[in-house]
Amino acid sequence: MERLKFIQYTAAAGAALMLHPFENLASASDKKIRLALVGTGHRGSSFWGKDLLKSFIYQVEFVGLCDINPGRLSYVQKTFGATVPAFKDFEEMLGTTKPDYVIVTTVDATHDQFIIKALEMGFNVITEKPMTTDEIKCKNILAAEKKSGKKVTVAFNYRHSVHNMQVKEILSKNRIGKITSVDFNWYLNVHHGADYFRRWHGIKAKSNSLFVHKSTHHFDLLNWWLNSEPVEVSAYGSLDHYGKNNAFRGTVCRGCTFKGKCKFYWDITKDDRLNNLYAKNEQHDGYVRDGCVWRNEIDIYDKMSAQIIYANGVTANYSLTTYSPYEGWQIAFNGMDGRLETWEDIPYLQKMPDDQSKHHAVEMSQADDAIAGDVREIMVMDNFAKNYEIFTTAKIKGGHGGGDIRMQKRIFVDKNDNPHNVMAGTREGAMSILIGIAARKSIELKRPVRIDELTDLVPMANRF
Repeated sequence: MERLKFIQYTAAAGAALMLHPFENLASASDKKIRLALVGTGHRGSSFWGKDLLKSFIYQVEFVGLCDINPGRLSYVQKTFGATVPAFKDFEEMLGTTKPDYVIVTTVDATHDQFIIKALEMGFNVITEKPMTTDEIKCKNILAAEKKSGKKVTVAFNYRHSVHNMQVKEILSKNRIGKITSVDFNWYLNVHHGADYFRRWHGIKAKSNSLFVHKSTHHFDLLNWWLNSEPVEVSAYGSLDHYGKNNAFRGTVCRGCTFKGKCKFYWDITKDDRLNNLYAKNEQHDGYVRDGCVWRNEIDIYDKMSAQIIYANGVTANYSLTTYSPYEGWQIAFNGMDGRLETWEDIPYLQKMPDDQSKHHAVEMSQADDAIAGDVREIMVMDNFAKNYEIFTTAKIKGGHGGGDIRMQKRIFVDKNDNPHNVMAGTREGAMSILIGIAARKSIELKRPVRIDELTDLVPMANRF
């Protein structure tokens, strides 16, 4: 079989790649956008905090910070600048500062409290994914947004990556005909994957499992790529590796008697930022950031699979593994006229070596430059064809494949830049988490769960 290879930069993906996202930002705006942040943990204080200020210094300013942990709040306030007011009371912060946007980055299970209160008080909201963790909270958010007349933006940064936008462009041109099925496999390595089990994410009451906290990213990509919404979910999941599945266990990594023989031992004190955010302030709220991955209280799944039926007839098969030797993903779209395949960070397929212990840190960085000599590849092959085509885009070093900065720019600067309806609101937020919620219920009830069992929203065969 011959291979036909070429580079194609199409309208949206090409513009996103070839025009640096910081272009035209180095001039002061007439009026800065006023931001108030609730939840000053790692994600809130970095991506939605100091990184945002660094990238958009002329466009945004923080007028308030809020957290239940006074030690962490004080530490983050110093990194923002002592002039930024800090509040323990959320309503007091909003009433005092009158922000243009309220950014919510608290524990997943509490998102609804802050989103709804902000809407009721007349403020627009930006929330980290997942929008919330169960169907009741989801319904309440939708009702509050409708009643308030304000808007909730859900931060699905993966949509905005250069690679994922290119996939969307190719599919939107009907390149492989009517799509009938999808196979989507996501792998978390033993470094990043294990970290979810050290944190609050390992407790269903706070995260509703990784089907909601982590997979909401992936389900949203599917919904967006397919331009459709889910109808029914069948799922399987179990806790086979972490939690009680070990001969020994501690409580906290620091000072653990088993650290000499535990491959998952992690010293938080060697990470100055995390040590200052969490370890030095755990006496205020009891939250331990470096919990043992073998704790008996862990009750989420570490092995998950789901089959999703869409309103347009597509069947998607999805899996998530949390203890893989490498981190990455693979996807294949089967159409009436052909097949599209693509992947990211699969060691035996990529050209450059990847230190798995540092993989997640690189991805979470805000570096936005292309890696010389490396590309993301998308294979498209027509039925009955002898050749296949390879579409390529540059591999971006960090920031979720360039998605982070591009999403932020669309929120705060280029509000009319919305290729392929990439911006996400509460409906997109709902349809992604409802897949995860339905998946958990399917496992517990041992039957398929329909989306209309969980919401009054009627799934659309074609979203736009």
